[in-house]
Amino acid sequence: MELPLEDALVDMVGKAQRGLGLSDEVVAGRAAVALEDWIALKSGESVDSKVLQAVAAVLGLHAPSLAAIAAGSWRPLPVDLDGLAQFTTTFGDMTVNAYVIWDPASGEAAAFDTGATAEPMLTFLRGRGLKLRVLFLTHTHPDHVADIAALSAPEVWVSAREPHEAARSFEPGHSWRIGALSIESRSTWGHSRGGTTFVVKGLAQPVAVVGDALFAGSMGGGGVSFAEALGTNRREIFSLPGHTVIAPGHGPLTTVGEERLHNPFYPEFKGQPSS
Repeated sequence: MELPLEDALVDMVGKAQRGLGLSDEVVAGRAAVALEDWIALKSGESVDSKVLQAVAAVLGLHAPSLAAIAAGSWRPLPVDLDGLAQFTTTFGDMTVNAYVIWDPASGEAAAFDTGATAEPMLTFLRGRGLKLRVLFLTHTHPDHVADIAALSAPEVWVSAREPHEAARSFEPGHSWRIGALSIESRSTWGHSRGGTTFVVKGLAQPVAVVGDALFAGSMGGGGVSFAEALGTNRREIFSLPGHTVIAPGHGPLTTVGEERLHNPFYPEFKGQPSS
């Protein structure tokens, strides 16, 4: 199943506006556009290229990338990696992703989040004869932890900055080994207080399971701190090699290289090598 991008133009400009704490009047004034033109853009009623360009500068967004997503002319290239499986389930009126990553040699596996139901993951694990060793939680929002008990993982881990009664706590920087795989935790907070990215090495490409820190062409809202959400992504995700697969909590798989080139929230990477 080809997942759509998690965010449209209206979602991205809304996240940036709320994160920066700017009123409609301030955005329009700083962009030198009519208030009604800004309202039309942010509501999705019309996408005027000149208004988009002016507003993007005020909101710290890369206008060409934003325009490409608005026009539907970009989506990340498909990712197919042996040892990585994505599971998308429906939670209310949205979909949410969870993941199984395993060492093909030993069959030892780790799960990342649960989605609305862990049943597809359990079916996959049984069908492949994989041994689930650990469940890692990127954060504790309900759509990501809804079915912890069903997985019956021998160990469940979550950041000490966002504890959960069903999990053991770790401090960011802690690492684990699952078969031949190494798993490192990195703090990517801002969307939530203990948001964690798990960087998995040992497959043909490294994988960063990012939860809601970053989406293909967008990012999670700064529910706790928009500035920290931007900054921790920049430091802990965008610093990874370009071929690193990004496994987000919503929407399609992507890579660090793709996001450097196409994510509107990070204009400073445009024009730089994506490797």
